[in-house]
Amino acid sequence: MTTTAPSRARARDWVGLAALVIPALLASMDLSILFMAAPLISAELGPTAGQHLWIVDIYGFVMAGLLVTMGSLGDRIGRRRLLLLGAAAFGAASLLAAFATSPELLIAARALLGLGGATLAPSTLALIRGMFADEDQRRTAIGIWTAGFTGGIAIGPIIGGFLLERFWWGSVFVVNVPVMLLLLVVGPLLLPESKDPNPGRFDPLSSLLSLGAILPVIYAVKHFAEAGPNASSLVSLLIGLAVGALFVRRQRRSERPMIDVRLFSTGSFSAAIGANTAITFASAGMGLLAVTFMQTVLGLSPFDAALWTLPTILGSVVGVVLASALAPSIRPAVLVSTGLVLAAAGFLLVSTMRVDSPVWWLIASYGLLTLGVGMTSTLATSLVLTTAPPERAGAASALSETSTEFGGALGIAVLGSIAAGIYRAEMEAQTPAGLDDGLAGAAVDTVGGALAVAGELPAEVAGALLDRAFAAFTDGFTVTAVVGAAILLVGALASGVALRRVPAGTASAD
Repeated sequence: MTTTAPSRARARDWVGLAALVIPALLASMDLSILFMAAPLISAELGPTAGQHLWIVDIYGFVMAGLLVTMGSLGDRIGRRRLLLLGAAAFGAASLLAAFATSPELLIAARALLGLGGATLAPSTLALIRGMFADEDQRRTAIGIWTAGFTGGIAIGPIIGGFLLERFWWGSVFVVNVPVMLLLLVVGPLLLPESKDPNPGRFDPLSSLLSLGAILPVIYAVKHFAEAGPNASSLVSLLIGLAVGALFVRRQRRSERPMIDVRLFSTGSFSAAIGANTAITFASAGMGLLAVTFMQTVLGLSPFDAALWTLPTILGSVVGVVLASALAPSIRPAVLVSTGLVLAAAGFLLVSTMRVDSPVWWLIASYGLLTLGVGMTSTLATSLVLTTAPPERAGAASALSETSTEFGGALGIAVLGSIAAGIYRAEMEAQTPAGLDDGLAGAAVDTVGGALAVAGELPAEVAGALLDRAFAAFTDGFTVTAVVGAAILLVGALASGVALRRVPAGTASAD
């Protein structure tokens, strides 16, 4: 009996892939582009430490909470249609963020950006699944998409630094608008429409349950990292877990579930989701701290800091190329675990940074980290997509994106909160004398606040304050690097076990 080989992609499909990389690039850029602008936003809008973290991570939280819903919606109304609707929403929200006049308004605008991003993300991977039927071509396409997504996290600070040298902080959002307009023009010409032929009815209750499960858990973990264990974080966690149990129960009983939870019984699928979450948790959380470290402790301008991060992009690209080249001949268990171990080694090197360490050591360490990220993300994304049935591509893509965005947002919140907690504790214990309560409070809250306060003080007092602030921030930075390394090493062990029976060259379990 003969079998028909899958049709190979045409030149138009590869050009269409370039159009799909655009929203993936921007979605990930918006996780990191604020890293460079954070000190300027602190000076302009004066957010508290808690508001500062919400400005950075509310985008990823909202996106993670809505990705599953939007993936299911795209399966029904059409993935290209959802992509274009998301592009319009993303552009409008970017303008609102660019001209925000208060921390509260910027947080709200970032939440709306998360809503727009949630419509973009699952559509891109689902369309790739339909456009590239040949397995080798699909793996290459996913590798290119992964390079765009992981590269966006690295490119975000570079573009942000370039813009901030010339324009005001809102320019980091305005840059999204022309790119989204371009996507609205070329998308209908290059991208085929696809949807689930038998989607069933949309389930609004499942949508609400998915959101009600994710957001309370995120809040609980964030609040725990900031304030320690208390009734508020415990109640929020219990509510999220209870709603999550109701969501899973409803999916199991539904003939056409929003998420086919039976996919998680497949080892390769679960391991891929776990690896994606772990790698983005650690890398995104450390990204904000690394850029802040360069601009404050090392004293680099936004643009100089951006230029120094360029080599880290090469690390991501090398990781993607290695994963794509080695996947046909080496088992996923080996490659995924190796990627996670390399990233963990990069974190351990970052943990050796001191106040007077050279910037090149930080970049070399972070380059090793991004190499591991590129390897792991490429393989994990491929495993998720090839495990799911084609008609559920949107929902499976949404799960992959949810693990990425959820991990990134949670990493920024948790690791950022740990670093902030260490900074505040050390500053409260040894705040230099000669500061009134208002100045001392600002200096203790954030390292950016300490820099602002130092500008108002005599040189001797300012020098003592900055020495203490830089040492406290460095301690928080290096401790979180060790935490990130530990998480990745646990992920490497778990992935190696879960994927041990998956043969080379395929993403399906034996």
